[in-house]
Amino acid sequence: MNYYFLGIGGIGMSALARFFKQRGDNVSGYDRTPSPLTAELEKEGIGVHYCDDPDLIPEDIDLVIYTPAVPQDLNEFVVLKERGVKMEKRSHVLGELTRGKKCIAVAGSHGKTTTSTLIAHLLSHTDIGCSAFLGGISKNFDSNLHVDKKSEYVVVEADEYDRSFLQLHPHYAVITATDPDHLDIYGTHEAMLEAYAQFANQADADGKLFLKQGIFTTSDGELFGHHHDHDEHEEHDEHAHEGFDFIERPYATYTAHGVDADYYAINVRAYNGNIFFDMRTPEGVMYDLELDGTALFNVENAVAASAVALSCGIDQYQLRSGLKSFAGVRRRFDYRIKEKDLVYIDDYAHHPQEIASTIESVRFLYPGKRIVGIFQPHLYTRTRDFADEFASVLQSLDEIIMMPIYPAREKPILGVTSSMVLRKMDSMSKYLCTADQVLELVPALCPDVVLTLGAGDIDRLVPRLEETLREQML
Repeated sequence: MNYYFLGIGGIGMSALARFFKQRGDNVSGYDRTPSPLTAELEKEGIGVHYCDDPDLIPEDIDLVIYTPAVPQDLNEFVVLKERGVKMEKRSHVLGELTRGKKCIAVAGSHGKTTTSTLIAHLLSHTDIGCSAFLGGISKNFDSNLHVDKKSEYVVVEADEYDRSFLQLHPHYAVITATDPDHLDIYGTHEAMLEAYAQFANQADADGKLFLKQGIFTTSDGELFGHHHDHDEHEEHDEHAHEGFDFIERPYATYTAHGVDADYYAINVRAYNGNIFFDMRTPEGVMYDLELDGTALFNVENAVAASAVALSCGIDQYQLRSGLKSFAGVRRRFDYRIKEKDLVYIDDYAHHPQEIASTIESVRFLYPGKRIVGIFQPHLYTRTRDFADEFASVLQSLDEIIMMPIYPAREKPILGVTSSMVLRKMDSMSKYLCTADQVLELVPALCPDVVLTLGAGDIDRLVPRLEETLREQML
């Protein structure tokens, strides 16, 4: 088979490209700009070009796979459509590949990449095994793809953008968070929650759902789908808010904050940059579980991943060693420098809630240290929708550096800029910089901890900044 990818450098697209290449198919594609990931694909024998030129499209194509992030007026997209070549969205192809397998799908506005990668790591360290299509580069697999032909399990990250996750019918499903996001697609938080509820109800009837406690609560604090129109004489059930009546599948709840879920963490503590916790499950308590060099918020992801892995049949000894040996995901609380006098952590956080969690983790692990944060906003619409929230969470940094907005698939919106967010901050320690200016400014601020945040092309700044900071340490 001959596959052609439009947007091949995307994290989900490249995992599919690698899968078909490993299977022995011919794979090539287009992306707007070269990146470390496209360079890796080229090394693996996949042809990639970066010019929107229909003349560069191979003659014989059996299937074009594209991402909704690709603009419909792209020359190559238009020409391929005119030619009548078969075209499918990435989400549809992923849905087809998982059919007939025991699919473990992890959805959520944040936490899904680490949770799915950790589930894949836990299972792959046992005879149960799994294949995995991941939304980040696992540092254990050194890839976003893991193939195990003997295993019946396949772990996937279920993307809510463009309602892509509704192509999946998982055996086990996890929903990690439902904070408002992608409102350019959904319009309202309520509509987004409806899509998550539909995803939950698409899980196998003989499978299981794992829901973070409280996720189906709307922005105004009401339980989604719960209406107060019952008889005024009817006795009010004080536990009504705990039950998700619209979920038609058996489910378990989990949390890292509280003791009334099916799976929860207790006694969370940090020692030497590592995090230890105890976990209560329906079967009992596991003591002194250890996560190596990670963020506080990953305790919750670890509880979710552990709940799934235990349900798949791993034992507590396998779980313990799997958690400790998990190296994490590139760009997810990713330590680039971890020295006594300087720590540099890079993180993909691009939603206010994610940024708040990342900063909270750094403060927990490095109390009293001076933190310099560099943030590149991702999308004009997201910056517009959450400008006040971005300003509020970034203010907790000691020094705030903002880069211009990374547009991805969007056209500029008048008046929506990084400066607009900076103006909303009370802090005086704030800067607007290009990537080159960041390299000059950060060392001059003499930080204890450096934090890069964002989902755009800030990843290209990361190795340069690491090199600059290491030179300063000499």
